[in-house]
Amino acid sequence: MRVMVCRVVTLLGIFLMPYVAMAQDVARRDVRAVVKMNAAYAVAGVVNPQVEIHIKGNSWWQTEVVISPWRSIAGHPLMFGILQNEYRYYVPRTKGLYVGAHAGIAAFNMSKPMLLNGGVRFQERRCKGYGIMAGAVVGYRWLSERHPRLVVDAFVGFGYMHSKYNGYSMAGVIDMYPQRPEDKQPTSPDPFNSSAEWLPTKVGVSVGIALFGDEK
Repeated sequence: MRVMVCRVVTLLGIFLMPYVAMAQDVARRDVRAVVKMNAAYAVAGVVNPQVEIHIKGNSWWQTEVVISPWRSIAGHPLMFGILQNEYRYYVPRTKGLYVGAHAGIAAFNMSKPMLLNGGVRFQERRCKGYGIMAGAVVGYRWLSERHPRLVVDAFVGFGYMHSKYNGYSMAGVIDMYPQRPEDKQPTSPDPFNSSAEWLPTKVGVSVGIALFGDEK
């Protein structure tokens, strides 16, 4: 665990270093794009780079990926990848408050984590499949006056996710089947299961670098 966290922190430093090295007067320039990394996810060993681009006025567009590379945590896999696009509208006269909407796709091979007795536990099974999601987000982005390139972005999102997956025991035996009438059971020996739920779709505190356009 410590080795993975150190690697992610190192990756975060390498990711931001080229932009920190750009020493130039930016006080009279407009922010055109922001390159960020989710520091909250990085602490858990999950990589979440983000690129936010100014469209027009108070409208911005963000594209991001989330990658969890964990093949085993206490004997349970936690591997998934998410590609997500998001529209953001920055509320006038609030400096950094924004609301937005996002949609994305995901692929996963993981044991579902649960909160149990004050701790995190994993189901004794794993699910392998894909899903689509959509939701809303609210957040606040700080631009440092002392260090104009430094950006901190805190956010939380909530939405709907629909998934298709195969279920297996930890020994690899098929152990979940669709609950259907007997006369409508699938012919496949390893059928897809489906689930739909409302859940947090994103959360974090990202740290990044602002990229500027031409001088005013």
